[in-house]
Amino acid sequence: MPMLQADRIYLGTSTKPEYLLLGLANRHGLVTGATGTGKTVTLQVMAQDLSDHGVPVFCADIKGDLSGIAMPGEPKDSLLKRAEEIGFKDEYKFEGCPTIFWDLFGQQGHSIRTTVSEMGPLLLARFMDLNDVQEGVLTIAFRVADEQGLLLLDLKDLRAMLGYLAENADTIGAKYGNVSKASVGAILRQLLILENQGGDAFFGEPALQIADLMRTTVDGRGVVSVLAADKLMSSPRLYATFLLWLMSELFEVLPEVGDPERPRLVFFFDEAHLLFDEAPKALLDKVEQVVRLIRSKGVGVYFVTQNPIDVPETVLGQLGNRVQHALRAFTPRDQKAVKVAAETFRPNPAFKTMDAITQLAVGEALVSTLEPKGIPSMVERTFIRPPSSRMGPVTEEERRRIIAASPVGITYDRTIDRESAFEVLGKQAGEIAAQQGQGAPAGTDPSAPPAPGGFDVGNILGSLLGTNRRRGERLTATQRVAREVTRTVTNRVAGQVAADVGKSIGGSVGGSVGRAIVRGILGNILRS
Repeated sequence: MPMLQADRIYLGTSTKPEYLLLGLANRHGLVTGATGTGKTVTLQVMAQDLSDHGVPVFCADIKGDLSGIAMPGEPKDSLLKRAEEIGFKDEYKFEGCPTIFWDLFGQQGHSIRTTVSEMGPLLLARFMDLNDVQEGVLTIAFRVADEQGLLLLDLKDLRAMLGYLAENADTIGAKYGNVSKASVGAILRQLLILENQGGDAFFGEPALQIADLMRTTVDGRGVVSVLAADKLMSSPRLYATFLLWLMSELFEVLPEVGDPERPRLVFFFDEAHLLFDEAPKALLDKVEQVVRLIRSKGVGVYFVTQNPIDVPETVLGQLGNRVQHALRAFTPRDQKAVKVAAETFRPNPAFKTMDAITQLAVGEALVSTLEPKGIPSMVERTFIRPPSSRMGPVTEEERRRIIAASPVGITYDRTIDRESAFEVLGKQAGEIAAQQGQGAPAGTDPSAPPAPGGFDVGNILGSLLGTNRRRGERLTATQRVAREVTRTVTNRVAGQVAADVGKSIGGSVGGSVGRAIVRGILGNILRS
């Protein structure tokens, strides 16, 4: 019987060939094992076979070696020997997959972006772990921006909008509810944390279209989207934000399809323990919701991690297709992981599952997949088939060549910066400042230089009195800056005027009296 079949994926051979049925591949799965036991190669084998069967794949490349899926493998002796041992030699061939490289930072692939508006206040608030009051303030910011036609595209837009909220808290609060500056400050601090982790590169335009993750080639092969995540893993909050948005987009964009003949899209999250270790509760809830419901939209989610206990129980119970590589029981936690892994498999009377987990060789795994009626198959000790693509990373030159030939480069490699809230609010502040600069008394030219030989006391007093008339009005941030500048200038002017008037009175005694009189008058005005 041929190993490669149209309705299933060949994983390897135990006492018989072991398959993953395409019609049940959207029931999600788990690939676990200690470091160096071969789980990344298993991920690569599964992703490549899914691609060959016309299923688009998205996977996070944590260590960089998964990028080799884009290039044909090399006929190494160890690979050829494994293929011969499992009866796969005649069908074994070397080829790469159609691949698109992505990178949230735009360095090792095409940029992935979304806008603040598309993220929405609810997801953004949950990600930043805001309390109810702060979430309410953020929601008001989005509502005011929408009513005033202000686009929230990137983080500087959101920051400008929050500043506008703080300056107009009384007016806005009377319509939508209390807007405290303390809450605005707390939100801004959370934005700063996100920005420090590189979030400014994630928010912007053009936003990623989900359809570009679900591409197929003209010959019917699924495109493998590889996300460069080696740098991203040092920014767990940003990674959580990305996943939160991506999963939400899938819910909104994809229609219900039930159980299709093959998945519409399969996600592999390598080193999933990093995701769960640093994720806020909101993300964990969202992941659980996705795993339970997204199956009906034809999407499969596969977690790749070291221990089964790295995955929350509410998620673990939804993963029907499992590949377990070797675990080492050196510590009490390791022993617990072995026990949990063994208990999740359907037992095989031929061996003890718990003992087998610690005895598996590199490239060998315990495999249990869903059978046609959705029942887990009996666990089997399986030698995983060798990959057809390269085991190891692509070179920098190969990566550049693949990126240059990508069908999505023309869309995502150029940043778009439309006029949005930041620019509009900045323009409004500039207009206010310009209006204040035109507040000189009638008949004077504010742009004219001062008369030579001294100061025009009438103009100075008129300007000061004009400032004094506005003392009862609420000032914006721009007006406050202008007021401080005016105070500094007028204090210096007052000293010079006092000296000039004193000299005009004449004499040392008269000069002192004159300076005292003028300083007293100007001082009262300035204090007002």
